[in-house]
Amino acid sequence: MDRMTFEGIAQDRTAGAEDDMERDSDTGRSRMAGADADAQGRPTTERPAGEESPVEPTLRSKTIVHTAQYERDQVGSLMERPIAVLAPDTRVADAVDEIRILARRHFITYVYVTDDDNQLEGVVAMRELLLADADQTLSEIMLRDPYALRADMTLLEAMREAVGRHYPVYPVCDRLGRLVGLVRGQAMFERQAIEISAQPGQMVGVEKEETMATPWPRCFRLRYPWLQFNLVAALAAASVVALFQSTIDQLVLLAAFLPMLSAQAGNTGAQAMAVTLRGITLGEVRRALQRVRKEALLGVMNGVPVGISAALVMYVYATVQDAPVSLMLGIVVFVAMTLSCVLSGMIGAGVPLLLRRLGADPATASSILLSTTSDVISMGLLLSLTAWLVL
Repeated sequence: MDRMTFEGIAQDRTAGAEDDMERDSDTGRSRMAGADADAQGRPTTERPAGEESPVEPTLRSKTIVHTAQYERDQVGSLMERPIAVLAPDTRVADAVDEIRILARRHFITYVYVTDDDNQLEGVVAMRELLLADADQTLSEIMLRDPYALRADMTLLEAMREAVGRHYPVYPVCDRLGRLVGLVRGQAMFERQAIEISAQPGQMVGVEKEETMATPWPRCFRLRYPWLQFNLVAALAAASVVALFQSTIDQLVLLAAFLPMLSAQAGNTGAQAMAVTLRGITLGEVRRALQRVRKEALLGVMNGVPVGISAALVMYVYATVQDAPVSLMLGIVVFVAMTLSCVLSGMIGAGVPLLLRRLGADPATASSILLSTTSDVISMGLLLSLTAWLVL
C-alpha cells in the first residue's frame, strides 16, 4: 500500500498478532454470520442486564453486499459486509463502546470512516483507537485516503497490488469511492491458490473440475479428448522419423541419439513455459517479444555446453562403432542440440503467450503442444543435418 502504511501497525508486532487472530476466528465468524442485523438494518447486540446503552455513534454498517453479480475471479465475489463503519465526527469513547458490543459477534480489525455519501475517508486500526484520547474524533486519528480494492478487479490484479502489503482485511470500493464491502486477505489468496494449483493439470489436458473424488467415468470423459489430440500430434513427430528412414538405415547409431535430443529439447521448453506461466499468473509479463528473446538467449547459453557434451558422446560412440564420419556426426549433434534448445525455449515461452493473445487459458494443454513441436524440431534438425552434411 503506497499511501496506507498504517504507520503504527506496520512496524509493530501487533500487526502479526491481528493476522493470526483473523485466521483463528474464522470458525467463530461462520457461527455468528446469521444474526447481525435487525429490521432497521442496524447490528443487533446483546447487552447484559443492567448495562446502560452507550452513547450511540453514527454507525453506518448498512451496506448490502451482492456477491452474486460478480464473476468467480473478481474481488466482489469474496466480499463481506463491513461492520464497523462510523462517521468522521464520532468520538473515540463512543466508537470504543460501539466496537466493544459489535466485537461480541464479529471479529473487527479496522474501523472504517465514511461520509454521508458512504465515501471512504479513512481507516482506524484498533491500536490507534485504544491509544487515542477519549474526546478525540475519528477524523483526527484516522489514516486518510487509505488503499482500497475495487469490486470489479480480478483476483489476479488484486493480488498483484496487495502482495507487498499483507493486511488481514482490505476495504472494497466501487468506482466512485464508496465503501461496498470488505475482503479478507486470507480468503483472496486461498482462492487464487486454488486456481494456480489447477495449472499443472491443465498443461497436460486435465480439466480444473477433476479432483481426487471425481468418479472414473467423468475422469475418462475429461481426459480422453486430450489423449486423442496428443496421439494426432505425436504422429507429426513419427512422420519426421519416417521421412528420414533412409538416413537412419545408413547410420543406425542416429536412432540412439533421437530420444536424448528430444528429451533435452522438451526439458528446455518446459523450463521456459513454467517461468512464463508463473509470470502471466503474477502479471509480470508485459512484453511478449522481450520474454521470447530472453528464452532464445538462454537457449544459446544452455545449448552450447550441453551440445558440446552430446557431441563428445556421439564422437566416442561413432568411433567405437568404426563409423568413418565420427567427427562430422559430433558436429551435427552439437548444432542440432544447440538449435533445439534455442527453438524449444522460444516455443515454451511463446505458446502460453499466444494462447493468452487468442483469449484462451495459457495453461490449457500447453505441455502437449510444446512436446509435439520440440520433438518435431529436434528430430528434424538432427536427421536433416545428417542427410545434408554427412551422407
